[in-house]
Amino acid sequence: MVTTQATVGDLVSPRERGRYMGIFGAVFGVASIAGPLLGGFFTTHLTWRWIFFINVPLGVIATVVLAATLPASGTRVRHAIDYVGAACLAALLSAVVLASDVGGTSGRWTSAPVLVLLATVAAALAGFLATEPRAKEPVMPLRLFGDETFAITSVIGFVVGFAMFGSITYVPVFLQVVQGATPTHSGLLLVPMMAGLIVASIGSGQIISRTGRYKMIPVIGTALSTLGLAMLSRLAGSTPTWLVLVEMMLLGAGLGLVMQVLVIAVQNTAPPGDLGVATSSSMLFRLIGGSIGTAALGAIFAGRVHAALAPLESALRGVASGGAATLSPQLIARMPEALRVPVTRAFADAIDAVFLVAAIVSLVSFVLCWLMPAKPLRDTVHASARQAGLEAGEAAGMVIED
Repeated sequence: MVTTQATVGDLVSPRERGRYMGIFGAVFGVASIAGPLLGGFFTTHLTWRWIFFINVPLGVIATVVLAATLPASGTRVRHAIDYVGAACLAALLSAVVLASDVGGTSGRWTSAPVLVLLATVAAALAGFLATEPRAKEPVMPLRLFGDETFAITSVIGFVVGFAMFGSITYVPVFLQVVQGATPTHSGLLLVPMMAGLIVASIGSGQIISRTGRYKMIPVIGTALSTLGLAMLSRLAGSTPTWLVLVEMMLLGAGLGLVMQVLVIAVQNTAPPGDLGVATSSSMLFRLIGGSIGTAALGAIFAGRVHAALAPLESALRGVASGGAATLSPQLIARMPEALRVPVTRAFADAIDAVFLVAAIVSLVSFVLCWLMPAKPLRDTVHASARQAGLEAGEAAGMVIED
């Protein structure tokens, strides 16, 4: 994902990059919805193993296409890999995600495993901060955070990932558990979100390319996302399907207006040599936000469900041997109505709490978007600007060392 966007950054000026990133966002939206839709179909009609098998031929096709069409560089450069920095960063991020997951669900924040994970976070962070300034080619140069655009968009990306990707997971849960939809049907009901994402992503890309400005697009996007999440926080078993579809379309449109714009803003201010690492770092914060958001919101969901179903635990063990912890949409659908109603209400209330927290977090991203610098997009790519500088220096009789 990073390499494709960095490649576009090398070939296309920031001014024209909007329409390309819009296409990227649209493809991402199609894939994000097609995946769950196919997964639901395979789970219902074949076996869950096919959700993995289907990726094998797709990966083979992508590899063949890239090998045949992607231009090769005429020169080979020997790079210095930052092994220590990469190891510290991997340990840091893994420990953060695991601590968020374990501390909120299967353990307490004061339990020994969580304390060990938190100590790992502190040690890995200290090692990372000590290693990066001395690395020849750091995996994430700390100098990037000196750029206001990179710093703010990284925080926005983290918050957006936390709120949106952490909460979208629960839309199919609501549709299957509370409203009794099949996995395939719940996948089909995600199509409006895909439609909103595609239209918003392509449309915003065209606007950016024509105007050369981008700041208000993520502002509008986070506003739509916050509104969609706030509306989703009022879901109930009686909520009409059309209203759920409208709310999901708003959420999808918000995603389409935000995701690619953050990458464009970062690439517009990144130095030529840092284009790739700036792109990857920006996307990293969004993905980590999504991972931590999924864990944190999952902890909220699990806590609310377990608390609500605790008085029904003995009755639930008559349906599922493991009680509330082993409930599935299929088991809930087969329950007697007297038991199914309080169970689905507990799930609906827990999902509402998840979306409410996500809406509050999304509101933070809306405020942060107003702080993002509004810098006009350049009409030249990095390489062209660099070459122009070299030619100007040579014309002035200067010696410029590369």
